[in-house]
Amino acid sequence: MGKIISIVNQKGGVGKTTSAVNLVAALGQSGKHVLLVDADPQGNTTSGYGVNKKSIRASSYDLLVGTATIEQAIIKTNFKGVDIIPSDMNLAGAEIELISIDEREQQFKKTLNLVRNNYDYIFLDCPPSLGLITLNALTASDTVLVPIQCEYFALEGLSQLMATVRQVKRLYNPVLELEGVLLTMYDGRLNLTQQVVNEIKKFFANKLYKTVIPRAVRLSEAPSYGMPIQYYDPRSKGAAAYNDLAKEFLKNNRR
Repeated sequence: MGKIISIVNQKGGVGKTTSAVNLVAALGQSGKHVLLVDADPQGNTTSGYGVNKKSIRASSYDLLVGTATIEQAIIKTNFKGVDIIPSDMNLAGAEIELISIDEREQQFKKTLNLVRNNYDYIFLDCPPSLGLITLNALTASDTVLVPIQCEYFALEGLSQLMATVRQVKRLYNPVLELEGVLLTMYDGRLNLTQQVVNEIKKFFANKLYKTVIPRAVRLSEAPSYGMPIQYYDPRSKGAAAYNDLAKEFLKNNRR
């Protein structure tokens, strides 16, 4: 049975989508069969895999409101081992529509459970908020992966996010656990970076990935070409970092 992981941080600009796109690509290259669900109305994950949004027949919006089957929404990408459920702008209005649906927090769970045996891992790239879409993702997931930028304000958001995770665990999903905390936009030359790392270690010592994601121009460029970094520039620092992250992720999941 495939493991379901939400990539979550309610703060924008922390490398959440970058991590979703590139970690999944690295897992695909390592021989795993992975489904990536773009649950963010901005649709950046969809663009990052070169999916033409005009050609989308069904999206994560349709799964939430029940207007399409999951088989209709899945797109096989051009990248090894990776399928994607795209997002479109309709998703921006989904939270309003969900209010009138029974068991509205269970919509992703119901549909993803239909295909979880077909994949090694299913990842959900969540929007930068803690609304109904993210609640759906957390209710469907086994674990939560939290990318965090190496800056002071990131610590404030992290405590709020973990409080939400605990609440979802208590009310909707008793199996939900923390997969790991990933440091992004890392610059070891800055004193502030080390201070943030030390603070996070106090609370998440055994859940903090040893792999860190550096600030890298090539990581920023790759989405505009519709490619994960492993295909856009396989020799770059960014590709090496996400390949190392994939190895660490797989090692943790063998335990």
